[in-house]
Amino acid sequence: MLNVIILGTGNLAQQLCHALSKVDMVQLVQVYGRNPNHLVWFETYTATTSDVKQIHDADIYLIAVKDTAIAEVSGHLQYKNGIVAHTSGATPMDVLCAQNRGVFYPVQTFTKGKMMHFDEIPICVEANNPQVLEKLTTLANSLSQTVCELHSEQRMQLHLAAVYTNNFTNLLYAIGEDICLRNNIPFELLYPLIDETAAKIKRMSPSEAQTGPARRGDSTSMDQHLKILSEPQQQEIYTLLSNAIKAKYEEKL
Repeated sequence: MLNVIILGTGNLAQQLCHALSKVDMVQLVQVYGRNPNHLVWFETYTATTSDVKQIHDADIYLIAVKDTAIAEVSGHLQYKNGIVAHTSGATPMDVLCAQNRGVFYPVQTFTKGKMMHFDEIPICVEANNPQVLEKLTTLANSLSQTVCELHSEQRMQLHLAAVYTNNFTNLLYAIGEDICLRNNIPFELLYPLIDETAAKIKRMSPSEAQTGPARRGDSTSMDQHLKILSEPQQQEIYTLLSNAIKAKYEEKL
């Protein structure tokens, strides 16, 4: 049995609380958060506290707060004997001041109110010694079918890749939606295209899957698109991405 405490009350903290509460080998001891009002959601799962002096002892402390607050929260746990692990993709492990420290990073975007199936979410772990790694890996395996050990530099690179494949892609979805809305076109018409684009890269590499006017060298279509884009920023993004695609594939045109 692993005794676990979650520090944080945001979206990821809720997801972890919900998921860990269903694991037989985990005892969710407590959730800590600075704002008592934000702790109300967690009270049906376990004990809560907003007082750092009342944080219980545990085998593992999972810090699920914004990146800029990780070091501060970690400071409250520096004299604890348990493992202190943060859940960030972009923060080095060594910002933690605990003797036994590590990282427990779920590679997923989380939506407020939608509880995720953690067995489908890769979890990346890191630790400062083999004993910590073993415990964090055990905890990760209790939730996920995919557990991977990455050091801090690798995890930062993975987080960067995630920004490209999720955050930047979502911005492009938003631009596509804006174009549709301004022209009285249902954005839902693009759902099958979005689904197939995502499914295709599970069958082949993204480089092989690339299509579109820039990939074909269709300058006529690209010129027409730029003419009907009314916002300069959208024109700039279109040009930048088209040029990047052309540069990547120009030898094959």
